[in-house]
Amino acid sequence: MGVALGVEPPKEQIDVDIVTHVNIYADGPERSLLVMETAERPGLLIDLVNTITDINVTIQSGEFDTEGLLAKAKFHVSYKDEAFRKPLE
Repeated sequence: MGVALGVEPPKEQIDVDIVTHVNIYADGPERSLLVMETAERPGLLIDLVNTITDINVTIQSGEFDTEGLLAKAKFHVSYKDEAFRKPLE
């Protein structure tokens, strides 16, 4: 798609190590804020959403942004209509 918009992808693959970070914060009694940072790649957003929903976590809203090779995702989520507890029951 980048070529269609006049942007050519790099000719060589860039090999970098970007550590994945996942944090969960309180966001009220009925939801939590799930924050993820990882290496950007094609299909990442759909893989994140599929993984989250596969474990029966409800995504209420989200934001997705990239900064170069770094992808940042924030999801307001709940589990059984409640904020996350440790462990998920």
